[in-house]
Amino acid sequence: MLDENLPTFRFRHSSSNSLLSILYFTQNGTEPAAEYSLQRINPDLPQSKNKYAIALGDAAFHDVIFGEVLIEPELQQPALSASEARQQNGVPPPPIPVIPDAFAIQLYNPEQEIAVRGEKSAWTGKESWEFEMPQQSFRMPSASQVDRQQNNPISSSLTPKIMFRWKRDSKFSKDMTCYMTGTSVGGRKSKDPDVTIALYKHSREPSLTIYEPNMQRVDIEDRKGLEVVLLLGAEVIREIYLFPSRDSFNIAGAPSRRKNSRPTPTSSASPTHVMTGALGNLPPAKPNSPVAQQPTPPQDARIEAETKRLQALVQQEEREREKRDREEQKRIKKMLEEEEKEQKRRDAEIAKETERLRKEFGVEGQEFGPKPNLPPRSSAGPSRPQAPQLQPPAQPPRPLSAEPRPHGGFGGWFHGLGPSPAAPPQNYYPQTQSGRNGKIQKKKSTFF
Repeated sequence: MLDENLPTFRFRHSSSNSLLSILYFTQNGTEPAAEYSLQRINPDLPQSKNKYAIALGDAAFHDVIFGEVLIEPELQQPALSASEARQQNGVPPPPIPVIPDAFAIQLYNPEQEIAVRGEKSAWTGKESWEFEMPQQSFRMPSASQVDRQQNNPISSSLTPKIMFRWKRDSKFSKDMTCYMTGTSVGGRKSKDPDVTIALYKHSREPSLTIYEPNMQRVDIEDRKGLEVVLLLGAEVIREIYLFPSRDSFNIAGAPSRRKNSRPTPTSSASPTHVMTGALGNLPPAKPNSPVAQQPTPPQDARIEAETKRLQALVQQEEREREKRDREEQKRIKKMLEEEEKEQKRRDAEIAKETERLRKEFGVEGQEFGPKPNLPPRSSAGPSRPQAPQLQPPAQPPRPLSAEPRPHGGFGGWFHGLGPSPAAPPQNYYPQTQSGRNGKIQKKKSTFF
């Protein structure tokens, strides 16, 4: 059970009547009470042959019917082989019912017919059954005679209808869920997100749970009719589509026929015999009798020839497939060889062009970017070879001093280091012959 607080109907078979099932209702953890009864047609009645019928009525008064379903399937005669026909002793087998894709639920007070159409998904293989119910089922009370003569809103095509769909939980599951999928007005459907309405759980005691929190979103006037449709629809889908059997349509309602039936010792003295087949009255055949030495039909030879033909066809298809695989492998190998040759040719062209550029321009002067511009270093130690440096930009002339520059001592820190007025301005870094070539000669220290 999903939740004991939700309205739940439990299907239980009656111990006194095999054709009767009682639906017990429980909610909010209360004790189950009999609410409805499911009544099936008696297979012994002549009018019940080749039919499926079930009705939902009151639990106490079985004559009060709320809704019923009647299905009359099409019958097909199965095709039998010669060996199967001999096993049947020439008696034609019973017909096989063809399960219809749709069925109708007949409601009473007010009378209304709900069509349930089944479909199967070609992609997932899941089955579903769809039906519609009108939003308005009862005529508005009115004292006007004109209003009373109007058509019933159920039969009007302009009455909005709510669409529902029973969906199987999975391809191999026995449980179902009913969803509200949208609305329909005049044949034009509008799809909405699925809203869970009811859940059917199959077990030794099947149950149907109404998902009450979502019932407020169902705008239907006939809530009782929706309840009857859910109960009857779930039971019919279970018996006809999920677990179909020949007994459901009472195909075996005709007089039963036993295989290998023989007369009883009491009836053997009687001159009359019961015909159970074409060879039913013949005595047991002896080993040397012509009945036992019947020629074997050529069906085995045909089967063997067909088997050989199919084997030859399969072998031919395998040879063709292997041939196609070999051709595909050759094509791929040839394509890879061509790509490898093309890559080698491009590599040779690149190597040839590189060698030509090396011979034309050489390898000298190929530096990786300009070197950083560093100031010259002054050191009292032995001179070390320096890397060539670029000449810094010319500095502005230093300001002139009022006194002549002294020729020694530390007076330069107080009287300025600029040149005399008569002397021309000089750069801070004296430039030599080597400086004109982009090199700066190391300057001697003034104080040491």
